Amino acid sequence: MRKAAAYSRNNVPLTMLAYAVTFLVMIPLLWMVLLSFKSNEDILNHPFTLPKAVSFENYARALETLNLGLMYKNTFIIAIVTIVIEILITFMSSYALARMVFRSEKLRRSITAFLLMGLAIPAFILLFPVYRITIMLGLNNTYASLVLPYIATAISFNTLLFTGFLRGFPREVEEAAVIDGCGLISLGRSVVFPIVMPVVATVFIFNVLYIWNEFPFAVTLISDDSLTTISLGISQFKGRFNIDYGGSIAASMLIIIPQLVFFGFFQRFIIEGMTAGAVKG
Repeated sequence: MRKAAAYSRNNVPLTMLAYAVTFLVMIPLLWMVLLSFKSNEDILNHPFTLPKAVSFENYARALETLNLGLMYKNTFIIAIVTIVIEILITFMSSYALARMVFRSEKLRRSITAFLLMGLAIPAFILLFPVYRITIMLGLNNTYASLVLPYIATAISFNTLLFTGFLRGFPREVEEAAVIDGCGLISLGRSVVFPIVMPVVATVFIFNVLYIWNEFPFAVTLISDDSLTTISLGISQFKGRFNIDYGGSIAASMLIIIPQLVFFGFFQRFIIEGMTAGAVKG
């Protein structure tokens, strides 16, 4: 009991620090909530005061300006197609790197290092070459113009998670399946893939959030209003000579709230997947 009490007392500073960090992280979100109920004049002149009256005018203007149904539809189509393809590609490539026998171990390490180097490349560096390639292939203003870059930029992160997990679970599971007559395709589909579902869930969640918020590629490659995504919708409140701050903040809240709900619902899977991917073989 004494050890438990001492352990509890020792954890008080860490608990207080955790609450303080959480509060600091929540301040921008709470500030956005307050600003979303203010007029543009109050936002510019009195940004740190409470709103004089609760008004939903900004939200009404945001709903009138944004075609949320179209934006959600485009974002969901791009997200689903992108995630299905990238999970299929990175699962197979990661399984090959983690489990297949290479004639040269140096070749395996070189391929893995090459794939993981993508984590160090900012998306902004890729904008111009991706734009030129998209124009050359005639894919601008299509779903494919966003799907292909999103797949390419996700390979490094997905490979890191998949290979980390695949190297962690014992080979005896696969060996037993092979003895029972499983071929390579059946082994991957029926044995290995169900085991890596925690990592698949983590990859799915992170990539949904990335595609939901991604702006540089979308604003560069999409100019057709019928293909507007969630992230592009916010830019509709910026005119040539003025910006509708209240409408922009209200629209941002309409986009952030679904993300918070989504993240809150799936956070358990994120923790499980990241922990699984961190296992060392």
